[in-house]
Amino acid sequence: MKIIVTEKISESGIEYLKKHAEVDVKTNISREELLGIIKNYDAIIVRSATKVDRELIEKGEKLKVIGRAGNGVDNIDVSSATEKGILVVNTPTGNIVAAAELTVGLMLAIARNIPQAYHAGLNGDFRRDKFKGVELKGKTVGIIGFGRIGSLVAARLAAFNMRVIAYDPYMPDSRFEKYGVEKVTLDELLQQSDFITIHLPKTEETKKMIGEKEFKKMKKGVRIVNAARGGIIDEKALYNAIKEGIVAAAGLDVLEVEPKYNVERQDFHNPLLELPNVVFTLHLGASTYEAQENIGISIAQEVISALNGNLYGNIVNLPGVKSDEFSQLKPYMRLAEAMGALYYQINETPVRLVEVIYRGEISRTNTEIVTLYALKGFLKPVLEEDVSVVNAKLRAKEMGIEIVEGKIEEIDHYSSLIILKITDTHGKTTQFAGTTYGEEIRIVEYMDHKVNFEPTENMLFVKNKDVPGVIGHIGNVLGDFGINISTMQVSPNKNDGTALMIVSTDKEIPDEAVESLNKLNSIIKARAVKGLI
Repeated sequence: MKIIVTEKISESGIEYLKKHAEVDVKTNISREELLGIIKNYDAIIVRSATKVDRELIEKGEKLKVIGRAGNGVDNIDVSSATEKGILVVNTPTGNIVAAAELTVGLMLAIARNIPQAYHAGLNGDFRRDKFKGVELKGKTVGIIGFGRIGSLVAARLAAFNMRVIAYDPYMPDSRFEKYGVEKVTLDELLQQSDFITIHLPKTEETKKMIGEKEFKKMKKGVRIVNAARGGIIDEKALYNAIKEGIVAAAGLDVLEVEPKYNVERQDFHNPLLELPNVVFTLHLGASTYEAQENIGISIAQEVISALNGNLYGNIVNLPGVKSDEFSQLKPYMRLAEAMGALYYQINETPVRLVEVIYRGEISRTNTEIVTLYALKGFLKPVLEEDVSVVNAKLRAKEMGIEIVEGKIEEIDHYSSLIILKITDTHGKTTQFAGTTYGEEIRIVEYMDHKVNFEPTENMLFVKNKDVPGVIGHIGNVLGDFGINISTMQVSPNKNDGTALMIVSTDKEIPDEAVESLNKLNSIIKARAVKGLI
């Protein structure tokens, strides 16, 4: 495995990477050079400066993992990575304490005019009356975004005896109750807050969500902190709100367009930085020794884990699964993939609907990733290497296939059962079902036949007339091609005089062998299937 690191991470992180892979650290690499060499790497690790866009991803012919040393991924084209089946991992908790503490620091700075007083003193101006501020005690602080960092900020500001309110439509009421925070609407927050602090990712939904209309709803003299992402606040609207006296002060660690943070002198201009009541820090949210150590080690572990095929942890473009859940679900993932891989090897009719139904104990677990494995297996015979668990759902939707997941706790005979029901464009349904016994996987239903077989690498499925001699005929044909039968199972259908024969072999069954079998009078249809494990 080969990994390129384009921005600085801790030495501990680099050392961890080097124990498991070949590593090139190129922190000053140009865009042109990176585009030229990315084809040689299995993974890339970046922070916020390197743009991992569609062009770079397309040129990364071997790329399997993109690692973001930090939380936000707005410099990574996650959609393009997903299309290509590339995992995107990050370290959302590595710098949360640092970011929360900086937020409080900025709030104190703009409340008490600390940076302005410092610079006045340096320049010989000791008129302290110019820098009279306000206390946090008794004030209302509104937190927009109540995730990991927002909740840490709430806990710290409560210690200042502030009234803490928060807006986050995606968080349950229980989270607000846990931190003793009042849940409000965005309008209520804007109207009631003396201080506002933002803790959101930058998305299409949040881009410039605090603009001219929102500033007009705020209290006169409000103070605003943004240590999240530049562009969430409309900077022109903020500038005007400060000039008009609506906003008394702003503490910003981020800007919509930021300077290069590794250059001493540069031509950079932002009107906000000309205002005396704006405190700007150099995107320092994660800039503590502790945070950088945490982030460096965490991203190294995440990237190596992902390269080794472990689909748990902080994967941005897969459903979240914990390590112990992943181990518990692993046999079901193998089972779902094997059942999915059956359909297009025994049927050519296009599909309009895939239903994955979980019964019994497994219905009480996080099954979303198991469904992705079923889709991966289902699509791989027709899309070959262009499908993975990362892009399987996207590929299915591109093909016009509806995906439905269902859960039923009641079950007979088995502790857990997965049912894969596939409906083609003519309305015909094909169904498979399977279960597990520890690490062993078994398919127990195959197209209306009750069976019990273990999927293997090379298999033969034969629908035949239920007459004497069929087993011998099949054995003779396979023998002519030098193929040994490993296991065989027969499931007769007494209603129509046919039987299903399921055969595992020691090697791949060539098309010529299948053609020979289909010429036999006793054979209705023979299909060779491969790659179920």
